[in-house]
Amino acid sequence: MTDTLTHGLEITEAAKAELLRHIESADTSDLEAGDKLRLRVEIKVGGCAGFQYLPFVLTPELREDDMIKDFDGVEVVVDSMTAPFINGATFDFVDTFQKRAFEIDNPNSQGSCACGSSFN
Repeated sequence: MTDTLTHGLEITEAAKAELLRHIESADTSDLEAGDKLRLRVEIKVGGCAGFQYLPFVLTPELREDDMIKDFDGVEVVVDSMTAPFINGATFDFVDTFQKRAFEIDNPNSQGSCACGSSFN
C-alpha cells in the first residue's frame, strides 16, 4: 500500500461532518499506536444488477492495493478493483425526516435493481 495513490471518489461536507462525528465517538482503545479509523468504500461482484456496495465501515485496516484520499482529516480508502467503478462518484450523508443514511451518487451506474442494493 502506498499513500501516493488516490481515487476519484468525492465526499460532501455533510458526509465529512457525519464521518468525523462517528470517528471521534468510536472506541479506539484496541487500536495500535499510530492507527486511525478510515472509511472503506468497496464493491463486489454480485447482487441482481451485477455489483453491490459492501457495508460502509470505519476501519484501521490498509491493504496493499488500497488507494487513500484525505478530506481534511477524514481518510477514505478504496481498493484497486473498486476504484474504476466509483471514479467521479460522490459519497453523501442524507438526513431527512424519512431517512438518515450514507449514500453514493454514482454516475457510472447504468441502473440498479428494485431493492436498491445493487447496480450495474
